[in-house]
Amino acid sequence: MSGAPAALLDVTRFLREHPPFDALGRETVERVAAAAEIEAHPAGTTIFAEGADPVEHLRVVRSGAVEIVHDGRTLDLLGEGELFGHSSMLSGLPTGFEARAAEDTVCYRIEAAAAREALSGQSGLRFVARSLLEASAELAGALSAPASDPAYQPVGALVRGRAVICGPETPIREAAQRMAAVDATSVVVDRGDGSLGILTNHDLRTRVVAGGLPGDAPVSAAMSAPAYTCRPDQLGGEVLLEMLDRGFRHLPVVSATGAILGVLEDLDVVAAQIRSSVFLRQRIARSRTVEELAAAAREIPAGAVSMLDARVAPANIMAVRAVVVDALTRRLLEFAVRDAGESPAPFAWLALGSQARRETTPSADVDSAIAWFGDIAETEVRAALHAIGRTVVAGLERCGLVPDPHGASASNLLFVRSVDSWQRAARSWIADPTQEQALILVSVLVDSRPVWGVHTGTPVSDAFRPAPENPALLRLLARFALSQRPPTGFFRGLVVEHTGEHRGRLDLKHGGIIPIVDLARWAGMAAGVTSASTTARLHAAAEAGTLPAGDAHTLEDAFELIGGLRLRHQVEQLREGEAPDDYLDPTRLSGLTRSHLREAFRAIAAIQKRIAAELRPGAAVMP
Repeated sequence: MSGAPAALLDVTRFLREHPPFDALGRETVERVAAAAEIEAHPAGTTIFAEGADPVEHLRVVRSGAVEIVHDGRTLDLLGEGELFGHSSMLSGLPTGFEARAAEDTVCYRIEAAAAREALSGQSGLRFVARSLLEASAELAGALSAPASDPAYQPVGALVRGRAVICGPETPIREAAQRMAAVDATSVVVDRGDGSLGILTNHDLRTRVVAGGLPGDAPVSAAMSAPAYTCRPDQLGGEVLLEMLDRGFRHLPVVSATGAILGVLEDLDVVAAQIRSSVFLRQRIARSRTVEELAAAAREIPAGAVSMLDARVAPANIMAVRAVVVDALTRRLLEFAVRDAGESPAPFAWLALGSQARRETTPSADVDSAIAWFGDIAETEVRAALHAIGRTVVAGLERCGLVPDPHGASASNLLFVRSVDSWQRAARSWIADPTQEQALILVSVLVDSRPVWGVHTGTPVSDAFRPAPENPALLRLLARFALSQRPPTGFFRGLVVEHTGEHRGRLDLKHGGIIPIVDLARWAGMAAGVTSASTTARLHAAAEAGTLPAGDAHTLEDAFELIGGLRLRHQVEQLREGEAPDDYLDPTRLSGLTRSHLREAFRAIAAIQKRIAAELRPGAAVMP
């Protein structure tokens, strides 16, 4: 664009009438306008193709209209003032759709440096993320989610490079030099007490340069603390929402053992086209009655089908499903507490089992518990919270999510206790694991994860951290992990059900998933890890040496294979209108897949056999 003042004024005025530029300062918009060029596109012209190299410009429709096309299908029509190409430009990912002029169209093309200045500020970033999150449900349903989509990637896979780490007494100047040496935008501060702080480029500008802090002052004088963190197995899309809601630009990623794996930046995930989970969560949040929630919940099975069709990894599909169930639970809790008048005490709703581990499948039931805080008259509080628990569980049932048939549910009075009561029980089970049902209850409660009422920490599962100090408990947990055996045998290497409605089928849950989950829980607890996913526990066990690294990797591979087959089997049942279950007909598998499954079962059995040998009297003491 020419530098004529009248033309510049016109571009500036136009941009300031449309988001996100309407929320930016005049000088910023003027710099963007000065960097804009006018593009004319005749009707039918392709502006950029689907799957093309990352675009180098942000485009704003000045007049005309632009079609967004995916696989030959028009998904959206953009009009005057609307932006496109920003997700590819910011993320550096190939374009996810074709942009085509629907009619004679004029665009402002803004080069990347100026566009990033406008979009990387807080208001610009929020606009970009929300524009992606709040796209129409029709667009979300039509777009597929490729496996490379950051929304469905665990954040551990999105972290770029190692974190810069220092202590709180490190001089600010030294910390800044370390950041500059590796082109980092933050430094994580290990405070020495198990908590972290973080110092970012923004902190250096506002607290050091503008605030007058000297370069030899300690980092603790300029950092933000405590730093909010995330786990490597959380999905990029869900973490992005947390970052937006809390106004964070950087989030340290910390493993189950407390190791700092890196720092996730908002721009690492801001370009993610977050689809099924987010749109369904938005509908859940807008629901005003249980009936509306139940209607929204009927979309959950279709979400699993569409994500599998889009080749999203099964582990991510299970995690997304868990996130949606969390959202349903929280909304039902809001209804229940509102209808009760007020909460009788501060309390947390705990997800248990596969929901807590974010490994839930369409066939899964819902395990839950309630823990309340404070020294309050127990009888009255327990009765009131039990009533809330019954209401929420009944609401979940109306949403198609059945409670645990064995009674591990907040509708069961035994699973409604104060935090102190849960912690006393945990200490009792650790001290004497031979108590009736102690091992089962330990296995259930160590998986607990708060989904409502607690924003940090896992107050009940953390009570099991002393487990490594009790070899007797660990040995019994190891034996407990051997109680379910894989279905290996002499007939074609697989054992199927011989009678009943599942005759001739493999039980993937009890024969494959549960043995791995139980082994990972035992080895993870021996490594000091409590609430965590099965994969995270196996990684921690390998790091700590409580399980040989080779065995941990074998179990992880087997878990991925069996879990994927289990999910695909259930999705096929959903397609056919059947209730999903865990019983797979092995004759429907290819010979190669059947061979892989047989080898996975044999590998699990071999690991169990080695552990059983170590448990025999006179064997070396287990970890």
